[in-house]
Amino acid sequence: MTRFTIASFNVKNLIGADKEYYQFQSYTPEEYAWKRDWLADQMVTLDADIVGFQEIFDEDSLRDMITLADKYGDDHNEFSLPDGSKRYRKRAIFDKLAYGSYRDAEIAFAPNMHDGEPGHRRPGLAVLSRFGFVGEPEIIQDLGQPLDIPFADGDEDGGFFRISRLSRPILKVRVPVGDHVITVFNCHLKSKLGEFVRPSDGGPAPESDLTQYDAVGRALGSARAAMRRMAEAWVLRGAIVQELQAGNPVMVLGDFNDAENAVSSEIISGEHPFKNYQWMLRHDAEHRGDRYSEKDAKQITEDIETVRLHAAEKLFTRKSLRDMVFTAAFGGVYESIDQIYMSRHFLPETSDGIGEMEYFSVLNDHLTDGSHPEAPYNKLASDHGQIMAHIKLKGEK
Repeated sequence: MTRFTIASFNVKNLIGADKEYYQFQSYTPEEYAWKRDWLADQMVTLDADIVGFQEIFDEDSLRDMITLADKYGDDHNEFSLPDGSKRYRKRAIFDKLAYGSYRDAEIAFAPNMHDGEPGHRRPGLAVLSRFGFVGEPEIIQDLGQPLDIPFADGDEDGGFFRISRLSRPILKVRVPVGDHVITVFNCHLKSKLGEFVRPSDGGPAPESDLTQYDAVGRALGSARAAMRRMAEAWVLRGAIVQELQAGNPVMVLGDFNDAENAVSSEIISGEHPFKNYQWMLRHDAEHRGDRYSEKDAKQITEDIETVRLHAAEKLFTRKSLRDMVFTAAFGGVYESIDQIYMSRHFLPETSDGIGEMEYFSVLNDHLTDGSHPEAPYNKLASDHGQIMAHIKLKGEK
């Protein structure tokens, strides 16, 4: 029986000291040391086998933090675990207390193709795996051929939304766990911050001037951000379905910048099947009684379920009877925008399943609401909770 853990960790602007990431924003050496220390402590607490990171500005800072986490983990083991002379050293509780090292782990890093000069940096992604990887990691960001999403206005042409590059990369890796290879996607979809068009002279967008507050213009910026986020979710969905149709177990994690029931999340996970398609008019119905047959209904349901993903958060709340989980807080709104999704290979009731989720952990005791007086000073921790799914695979050879 193989058990493993997989986590998502938005580290919030990880970059070395005295490096300007966004305009006029950087860490002093003291601030960087504090942030690295906090992140390393969180990593020791998580102790996850696979970790997807978001907001990585440079790979060296990530490796620096992981090295520190291993040092803290060694100190933890020396304090918590009995030495070989103790008769109780083999008790199972000490396996739970032990921290596993990342010294032999592998890191896949995906830089952001929009990354620029100091003050105009853009974050990338990374996946850390104690199991290593199968094949080369794949980065999805430049789509090559632009994708046009057409609209119709009644019978008239309604224009289209075009996307040629994602705002941040999607990182796809294959991780060998036990007798299986799991395809893992790590993503960070477009934020909810408004997307405003700069004037031709290169100056700031008028909507960004809060002293001349433009409610309608800022709403349009939010609409642009939402359309981009949903388009990015659609691109990710295409990559997911390709893996599922190849018969590969899939896990998708990251910062979706939307809650579990939001549109972009539903695009990624796929639609829910109806209870009974026999009550639905056929797509080519010729009269009011022309509905799908029982055979059609079974086929439609199976086709949808085969490529649908399931939220670890939702599985956990159903299993534990808890009514809420949140990973972010801002402006008085608490929500889960960090997610781990998994294919039905990890549902215990499916005949072709390879395992199941035993538990779901959320580390969010560090969060401060964006409207809280102390929130602006909390830049050294993360403004996201960390989430982790505990997976048990079925018996193997």
